[in-house]
Amino acid sequence: MLGNLSLVALLVCACAASSIEESRSKLSTHDRIRADGYPAQYFDLITDDGYILQVNRIPRGKNDFFDFRKRPVVFLQHGLQSSANAFLGIGVDTSLAYNLADRGFDVWIGNARGVENSRRHVLWDPDSDVTKRHFWDFTFEEIALIDLPRMIDFALAHTRQDKLHYVGHSQGGTVFLILNSRKPEYNDKFISAHLLAGVGYQNHFPNWILTQASARVDEIRALTYLLGIVEILGPSKDRKSNLEVTLATSAVAEIETNNALADLISLIKRAMDEFSRAKAGIGGAAIKQYAHYGQNIRDKKFRSFDHGILGNLARYGSTTPPEYDIKKITVDLTMHYTLGDVLLSEADVLEMANDIPNCKARRVARSDFSHTDFVLARDSKELVYDYLIDDLIRRK
Repeated sequence: MLGNLSLVALLVCACAASSIEESRSKLSTHDRIRADGYPAQYFDLITDDGYILQVNRIPRGKNDFFDFRKRPVVFLQHGLQSSANAFLGIGVDTSLAYNLADRGFDVWIGNARGVENSRRHVLWDPDSDVTKRHFWDFTFEEIALIDLPRMIDFALAHTRQDKLHYVGHSQGGTVFLILNSRKPEYNDKFISAHLLAGVGYQNHFPNWILTQASARVDEIRALTYLLGIVEILGPSKDRKSNLEVTLATSAVAEIETNNALADLISLIKRAMDEFSRAKAGIGGAAIKQYAHYGQNIRDKKFRSFDHGILGNLARYGSTTPPEYDIKKITVDLTMHYTLGDVLLSEADVLEMANDIPNCKARRVARSDFSHTDFVLARDSKELVYDYLIDDLIRRK
């Protein structure tokens, strides 16, 4: 009898904890930080091309609520299809943002255009059939060269500091590499950087299904454009992505009767499954962002978006897109990687570390640590964050 009561008690506690976590997940990033007991601020910034970006801030630790001393700044940037919440989601004791705040840092967290916190524009509605093609017409290069410097410059100006530390996960690493190679003057604004599964070179891409999809990336993009799909894996009312919903419609079912397109639709669906398994969060992303990664996988080049010969001539003055010269990056950089990553190979990380002048590669000890474990795994504190934070403290 006592055993049964204990089991019931455990189930009640589990259900209560689940209910609390579900309620917590519905909070805004700002309110979530406050609910977790930390001081919080947020700022809405407008980019030169009209996107409204939210930047979140944890200025002090939980136990330093009224301690207003100046602290070194750390800027965190999330990955593709994620948001600032990625750095808050595994509990107060474990999440990177809270650990940094409690260890004496002024923590700023960016939200790239299109994600749940920055799904706004001064003119364009991301969900309107009239304006959505304009809103979602961007790749990660715009995030790197427009969004990231806007947020970095604001954080530095607001805190009256000249330099900060940077931590980027996945696409957060991509945009850091692009910013500092295309705008080398930004190298002087970073004390150090830690990239967690930061994607750059993709010459040895480890996922076979996504490699197959990348080989047909131009066809896939043309088809999605024809179907009116410009966003992928963004939230809809039933929590399915708009692409997933569209691929289930009768119109697509009719297209699939055409043998020439049936295998392409099937490939898109399989690629969707792979992305769903590999990525974290529900933040929106442009089809064009995924297409940009796909082009780089296909062409084995880390370079700007390929608009075709005429488009390239108009934009770049050459028939092919220019490559990102990461040899121009001078920031003291650590690239964290894992053998269990299905989106980034060890060979590519080591090649990047060799090409960047002041860079070292650090392999995570757990061999099955995954791409998203950098922000989702509870042992990420022990395996990654403690090392990262100790390194930043040594630079104070």
